[in-house]
Amino acid sequence: MADASAYAENIKKYANGGYNQAAAEKIVGHLGIALRNKDSSIVACSDSGELDRVREKWCRGKLGLAEKQGELDAAIKTVCDRMNAEGGQKSRVTFYYLLAEHFGKLTELAS
Repeated sequence: MADASAYAENIKKYANGGYNQAAAEKIVGHLGIALRNKDSSIVACSDSGELDRVREKWCRGKLGLAEKQGELDAAIKTVCDRMNAEGGQKSRVTFYYLLAEHFGKLTELAS
């Protein structure tokens, strides 16, 4: 299993339903080597191309969501707003975790 402990406190700060360690570990494992690079380990909410990739690669690809683009974009904006206190340093692990939580996919992701 991937080590999600480095992200646990940040996730707990924003998560609504407690902390699902298994889901966090799956996210860390999914992101893998990308987390070693500072630029790829954060989400830039001001970059529309970045948010498009989050929608297509994470929401549609990994989570398998079939919601309309507007609904996915609204959820991404909600997470951006929720993590606003992080400034430009929004952890990709936390961001992805919150999207999975929003769409009720944490349990499925953890299995």
